[in-house]
Amino acid sequence: MMGPAHSLSGAAAWLGVGAAAAAAGHPMPWPVLLVGALICAGAALAPDLDHKAATISRSFGPLSRWLCEIVDKLSYAVYKATKKQGDPRRSGGHRTLTHTWLWAVLIGAGTSAVAITSDRWGVLAILFVHMVLAIEGLLWRATRGSSSEVLVWLLAATTAWILAGVLDKPGNGADWLFTAPGQEYLWLGLPVVLGAIVHDIGDALTVSGCPILWPIPVGRKRWYPIGPPKAMRFRAGSWVELKVLMPVFMLLGGVGCAAALNFI
Repeated sequence: MMGPAHSLSGAAAWLGVGAAAAAAGHPMPWPVLLVGALICAGAALAPDLDHKAATISRSFGPLSRWLCEIVDKLSYAVYKATKKQGDPRRSGGHRTLTHTWLWAVLIGAGTSAVAITSDRWGVLAILFVHMVLAIEGLLWRATRGSSSEVLVWLLAATTAWILAGVLDKPGNGADWLFTAPGQEYLWLGLPVVLGAIVHDIGDALTVSGCPILWPIPVGRKRWYPIGPPKAMRFRAGSWVELKVLMPVFMLLGGVGCAAALNFI
């Protein structure tokens, strides 16, 4: 999938979680629903950190381009070191390490660790990074061109500062789900994990599939490309993604939001 579809699917997924939480009698405060949806939309772009041409590679200027090169090389090295006889030869690391359930869990756990062990600046950093990615993904038409980078960063920084202040107020969700002292913002890792998993599922629908299960081997392959029957797959950026899936994600997100806020 392309970046916009990934971000929309991530936001819709968190809004669906909000609807499920409300149905289970543990509703999210509206700031948690909003912040989680934006973080999940941003996190749904992050697995493409192994691709030099992906949206995330240009989101933070030279820093993200440099990081993409490192992650690509790391992913390729892990692929070569762990592949089985049935795994094909590759020339790069795209859709390998960062497109697995294990990566998603590790990134989510790292986010939660930063959130509960750092001060307010750690939470702000988490929010800022994911706000940049969410803006790049959800407002892709408005953010095209190098001249928009600084504006995106300013908008993301302002949004992160405001949302952090809202969450800090009593009852607004800093301690949602995890209420023990010192566990404020522990939940921030959940939309990160969900965003990465949703990204992987989206890529699994395309012609190449996605090795979500690594390092669990499937037959003669450790990097088995999970996906539906090939007749049901599509190419990234095709009309199926743009004309069918993206409207469906918007509809599901709207329904999930309404259910999470008890409007339906």
